[in-house]
Amino acid sequence: MRTLYALIIRYRVFAVLLLLLLMPLVMPYTALAVNILVFGLYAVGFNLLYGYTGMLSFGHAAFFGVGGYLTGISMVHFGVPWLAAVGIGVLASALVGLAIGFLAIRSRGIYFAMVTLALAQIVYYAFYKASSWTGGENGLQGINVKPMDIFGLHIDFLNGLTKYYIILVFVMLALWFVSRVLNSPFGAVIEAIRENEQRTAACGFNVARTKLLVFVLSAAICGLAGTLRALHLSIVPIESLGYILSGQAVMICLLGGIGTFFGPFIGAAAFVYLEDIVTHMTNHWMGVVGIIFIAFILFCPRGIWGTTTDWIQRRFMTEGAQK
Repeated sequence: MRTLYALIIRYRVFAVLLLLLLMPLVMPYTALAVNILVFGLYAVGFNLLYGYTGMLSFGHAAFFGVGGYLTGISMVHFGVPWLAAVGIGVLASALVGLAIGFLAIRSRGIYFAMVTLALAQIVYYAFYKASSWTGGENGLQGINVKPMDIFGLHIDFLNGLTKYYIILVFVMLALWFVSRVLNSPFGAVIEAIRENEQRTAACGFNVARTKLLVFVLSAAICGLAGTLRALHLSIVPIESLGYILSGQAVMICLLGGIGTFFGPFIGAAAFVYLEDIVTHMTNHWMGVVGIIFIAFILFCPRGIWGTTTDWIQRRFMTEGAQK
């Protein structure tokens, strides 16, 4: 069992990808699996900033929404091919992340969180008012991906499984990238900032520049999630920029496990699946989810994956002591 656990930790990207490959086969319908992919990737981007660097943001919906809107605007108003439009959306999110991060990293703690929230609301207002481009309160509609043939394969986004596995390719690449970042010396620096920012600076690292770079990378990943959701829904609702979506990133990561690689996707699966079940039972689903969320905070503060790994590690330590 210890060997299996060590292998899972060592090859965590491949373990996650195996689960994601099989997910549409066990979900009630494919659209639910796509939502888990999108929100799992969104939470991965947020987790890079909060879970690994210790910077709590309440404005990450800005990057999610900007990615979706810029992808949609590129396709609807300028006829840009969808693949190039995805790149435009990610780049736009990274640039917005650079601007917001440049201002926000000058503060710390709750002040940092409030600054990100305020700046994200400015982004929301700007897109809300630019109704000729964004559709205003009705959202941006008409984001249609035309069927295409690539290397002899016919790709049609109207097919749920086809759409899922195309989006999965982007998620796989993003997970590989995040894994490389976390396993690099740069990843060690950002975790050092989380543990003790002053000591990290005393060791000669440029803390401000590192925090800004992490903020931009986090924004780009969240922007990619937003672009994929736009392709999935064929519409970008104005709620994509709302503060509620920023709060959902916090909830998903806390449910799955802050600062863990598996946590965001496990949290996204739990949150999205729970939302789908409860909405069929009552219109007050947010109240039910809120109660469950409070229960996790009180009794499983490390989240689903964090609590599971802690239990396994304690069991190994107990077995080792007995031997």
